[in-house]
Amino acid sequence: MNKCYVIDTNVLLHSPNAIFTFNEHTVIIPEVVLEELDRFKSESSERGANSRQVSRIIDNLRATGNLLKGVPLNDQGGVLRIETNHLDTKIPANWPGSKPDNRILQVCKGLAESSHYPILVSRDTNMRVKATILTIHAEDFRNEKVASIEEQYTGRGTIYTTSEVINRFHEDVLNTIDPTLLFTYDENAQILINTPLETNQFFLIRSTDNDRHTALGRFDGEKIVHLRYQHHNPFGVVPRNIGQIFMQECLMMSASEAPLVIIKGPAGTAKTFYSLAVGLHQHFECRPREYNHILICRPNVPMDEDIGFLPGSEVDKVSPFMRGIRDNLFTLMNGNTLDDSKDLMQAEDTIQILFDKHTIQTEALAFQRGRSLQKYWVIFDEMQNATPRQAKGVITRPGLGTKIILLGDPAQIDHPYLDSQSNGLVYASEKMRGSKLCFQVTLQHDECERSPLAAEAAIRL
Repeated sequence: MNKCYVIDTNVLLHSPNAIFTFNEHTVIIPEVVLEELDRFKSESSERGANSRQVSRIIDNLRATGNLLKGVPLNDQGGVLRIETNHLDTKIPANWPGSKPDNRILQVCKGLAESSHYPILVSRDTNMRVKATILTIHAEDFRNEKVASIEEQYTGRGTIYTTSEVINRFHEDVLNTIDPTLLFTYDENAQILINTPLETNQFFLIRSTDNDRHTALGRFDGEKIVHLRYQHHNPFGVVPRNIGQIFMQECLMMSASEAPLVIIKGPAGTAKTFYSLAVGLHQHFECRPREYNHILICRPNVPMDEDIGFLPGSEVDKVSPFMRGIRDNLFTLMNGNTLDDSKDLMQAEDTIQILFDKHTIQTEALAFQRGRSLQKYWVIFDEMQNATPRQAKGVITRPGLGTKIILLGDPAQIDHPYLDSQSNGLVYASEKMRGSKLCFQVTLQHDECERSPLAAEAAIRL
């Protein structure tokens, strides 16, 4: 059955190619959506770029027919139509018709009254609620959504085997474990043989004979292998839990072996801290030097907002959003153990030198478009506030010898149109799952190392 989908502006600003994702169904864009797109097109931001792209797509489709009557979208029978009618359709009197959202709802109600049975697609929760008031079916745009946060890929797991297998694995770092010797339990405590393993997935291997008899390993696509960097202390940092051991392993690997690392977890699990520590270790303590620069970007200065309202140069504008980076650097420079004011000033001076000599660079995420980074250690922090399109953009930036690290907490999102299933971090995580070039780790609430208060707040709040 052919369905009729009315698209809200925020869907197109989020995903410019959204109109092509409805297969054989009819896609309707109210004329007020075009007006809204026109309002954003002059912005030098991600939102502006998306607005311009949508306008180009619609203009290209215009050349294929009459947009008011409908133009073909694909070979499956999909049609795009611009809707300018239903101006006299009644909506609640206290809903001003001059408001774009209300005009879109008016179009939906008019279509419903003419037996078209429209489905409103909007990323705005309140818009969907108002549609329900008018008895109009409304949905979120789910094309770029992944599984719920409880079902998302974590990059780690627990599996079981016999003590004999674990003992043999511990005898030599070259020893491996055949996956056929491993199993897990289902929710009914029944043994599940032939456990599905993902390439580059980390595992805590437990003995069936002794729960305290364990090993740590990684599935390389064929077998369980030893962790190579478990006992390293990059830049003096010692891993304090299993999650940090797994995180250290994928961060310490070379860019040729692990060019993309995705780390998820709540605040206080040392995601940014560890990424900086390993980056500084690779730059200062490893020879030959693998990375020439450490680049840090955050969507706190997002593509969809203009940073020009802040005074100063690009560095001055970005600096307020990078204070968390300086906090972590101060801790890495032993700032948390320094009491003498002279030592504190020396630590601050050392950090400033790192920035002055461009060893560490901070930039807005918007400025990564079009770049090709060579031999960079790149940290994209707070990526739960990035869109899937932004995540795709940054993952395609690296040139030879560059390592990309995506960090964030999927449960802590500030972006008005993103959630735990649609943000760039989880989108990249699910799409890159199983890739030989991507390593992932999700840290847990009980692996918070910031402070007892932070650990408890992460669970309670």
